[in-house]
Amino acid sequence: MNKNQEIDFISRTLAELINLAKSNILFPFVLLYILSLGLSLEINNFFFISLVFATIIKTNYFKFYYQFLPMQLFFIWIALSYFWSIDQPKTLQSLPREIHFFALPLIFYFQGDFFKKVSDIILKYFSFSIFILSFYFIARAVFRFFSINDNRVFFFHGEYGNDFGLVPKELNAIHFSVFVALAYFYFLQKEKKSRFEIFILFFLLITILLLSSSIVILSLVFLTLSYYFFFSKLANKMRLRNIVLFTIAIACLSFYNKIATLLENEIKTNTEQTIGHNVINSIPNLQNKITIYEAWTKEQFTPNDFFPGTAFRVYQLRVFFEIISEQEVFFSGLGFNASQTKIQDKGIEYNIFLGNELYEGYQMKNFHNQYIQVFAELGIVGFLLLILILLINIRNAFLSKDFLHIAFAILMISLFLTESFLWRQRGVAFFVMFYCLFNYKTTQNYIKSKK
Repeated sequence: MNKNQEIDFISRTLAELINLAKSNILFPFVLLYILSLGLSLEINNFFFISLVFATIIKTNYFKFYYQFLPMQLFFIWIALSYFWSIDQPKTLQSLPREIHFFALPLIFYFQGDFFKKVSDIILKYFSFSIFILSFYFIARAVFRFFSINDNRVFFFHGEYGNDFGLVPKELNAIHFSVFVALAYFYFLQKEKKSRFEIFILFFLLITILLLSSSIVILSLVFLTLSYYFFFSKLANKMRLRNIVLFTIAIACLSFYNKIATLLENEIKTNTEQTIGHNVINSIPNLQNKITIYEAWTKEQFTPNDFFPGTAFRVYQLRVFFEIISEQEVFFSGLGFNASQTKIQDKGIEYNIFLGNELYEGYQMKNFHNQYIQVFAELGIVGFLLLILILLINIRNAFLSKDFLHIAFAILMISLFLTESFLWRQRGVAFFVMFYCLFNYKTTQNYIKSKK
């Protein structure tokens, strides 16, 4: 954009924001809350509380939306788990960050029609804000590289005891890559893109690659191909050919011998190349790399054993089954955020690397799998509520035929395989807000179209 275009863009943006703020006092609070997802937790908390109070002031009607009820029941079950938690102080301390499961649906009950009107605008400004934040992190990385000459500043997030990463450890590279992915899909699905928006699209793609989250990158590739095969204007003109090409591509990827070879290499050889990011990196004394098979079967490890990303998740799955069996908590779980003490006990029992002054030990990591985390801490009841929440989301996404909603739904389902995303304040705030935003908008549109 030239200077005149920049001035025109800024003036139009400001005019739009002012008009929306005048039409509904709630708009600035909603926008600031969503824009603060990538900032410090204190700022996000402030805008969340402000949004709640603004909703109370603005409230003039109530409309119950039954599809949000499972999220509120999920929070109630989380709160009730305090009474049987094996670590009640930890459960009570962690409970406030999950209030989003209950409070945000309430806001939509009172202000659903407003959110339906401004959902596209909110998505637009969120996406632009993520681009600005990404640009800042990459610019900072360039400056830091010339200052300290360490290429770690371009990738992932800082590790325990250092801040050598593209984003701060508090923000978390995987969590931020989810935000970037949603912004990327927003610009991808726009039918008419300006040159500046095309630049943003590729810049966000580069950012995701630098953040190095394997599950997000794989989801992004799959969803991008799906968009061009089935959702773009070009796809509508050549649907049969695209279906054939997509089927051939999947068949090629699924070719038995290739997959068998890959699995054999992954399971039987000591390799750091895994489908997941390594949990602890570059520890000089950890020389013996654990395979998937060893992670599942080895009776005793040593502090010198190194777990690549996939092997570590297999080890955690093993720990999960043992905890559920030994504690007999299939129905109720151990209590919200209370599993860490049992994970630590298992780490000591198996003699894994427990950390030092420079590196955090393996026993300090949670399950890195939302499904397992929920089952371990909230039992089968919590697990089924989570599955119901995700099923409602994916069903509504396909009913609406909204690619951005579909991308969000698939991204969350896949992310939960490798991250306990909802057990982090930034994660639960992001998930619940966009879950409500997408589902209210798309379901109302679907009902309107049927009428």
